Amino acid sequence: MSIPTSPTGGSAATPVEVLKVSATSQPVRVAGAIAGVVRTQHRVEIQAIGAGAINQAVKAIAISRGYVAPGGLDLVCIPSFIDIAIDGEERTGMRLVVEVR
Repeated sequence: MSIPTSPTGGSAATPVEVLKVSATSQPVRVAGAIAGVVRTQHRVEIQAIGAGAINQAVKAIAISRGYVAPGGLDLVCIPSFIDIAIDGEERTGMRLVVEVR
């Protein structure tokens, strides 16, 4: 897991925090990062490449919903495909935007 990197999206006034998740990321740790960002910014973007990474990311989103629910926040996830250049090679990944409903 890469803890919040530089903002890469959203409007100019409110950049969206990006978390990069790998197949070896621990869902509970990612969930804590998601909950922390969502509590302050109400939106976070998660990027994952590969089935294992996407699996860990989805588990983390489910866990984070439980973390923020007692505070009255209901999270939704909006998935989409993204193309990312890694070592000069184009890879297709998933972008999972998590925001407060």
